[in-house]
Amino acid sequence: MTKAADLRQKDVAGLEEEVKSLQRAHFGLRMQKATQQLSNTGSIRVTRRDIARAKTILAQKQAAATDGGSKKPAK
Repeated sequence: MTKAADLRQKDVAGLEEEVKSLQRAHFGLRMQKATQQLSNTGSIRVTRRDIARAKTILAQKQAAATDGGSKKPAK
């Protein structure tokens, strides 16, 4: 599980790479589930939520960059 505070310390390029990495991991987990090789199916949910968390912070950073930082980030 990736913590939001750790993700907020990364720059936009680092967050994009993190999202790609998590998406690759999520795809691998889904394939393992499809072939019935995955014993811990809860890891799919955790990975999906990590992707959402990273994308949310990425969108916040991109919005702050275009707005000049006028909006406060979510806590």
